[in-house]
Amino acid sequence: MDQASILLCLLALLGAGLVYACWTDWTSRTIPNELNAAIALAAPLYWYATGLSLWPDVGIQLAIAGVLFAIFAGCFALGMMGGGDVKLIAALGLWFPVLVALNLLVLMSLIGGVITLVYYINHKARKSEGPVEVPYGIAIALAGLWVIYERYLNHFG
Repeated sequence: MDQASILLCLLALLGAGLVYACWTDWTSRTIPNELNAAIALAAPLYWYATGLSLWPDVGIQLAIAGVLFAIFAGCFALGMMGGGDVKLIAALGLWFPVLVALNLLVLMSLIGGVITLVYYINHKARKSEGPVEVPYGIAIALAGLWVIYERYLNHFG
């Protein structure tokens, strides 16, 4: 199998993992730790397939993931986000370069805003009690899928 085929297989596996994250967050409001771990642990295979150098490229990817984890762990501490969401964002940070990660965050915010608005309107229409629970992992996963398509697969079409 050549390097391009390996790259496409890894991206397909990442995409499947993100679809699964959508499903689990939609149905149970959780993203399994095993899924987040699998996404994170597959990143070094992706680095190898894309030819990243150990230094500074891998160091940059680790820094991106660390910064994303720190920022969103703060959101978790404030009750704004679930732990699975934080781990998923950090795991995706291992896969994407800085500008792509920024695109991911912008898309995630826009999609998350729409999902939050829909859930808020539904919550008010049903006159439900308590806080609105938003499955934000859906926004993270959809943004991840969009970034994969746009950056890596769109040039084939």
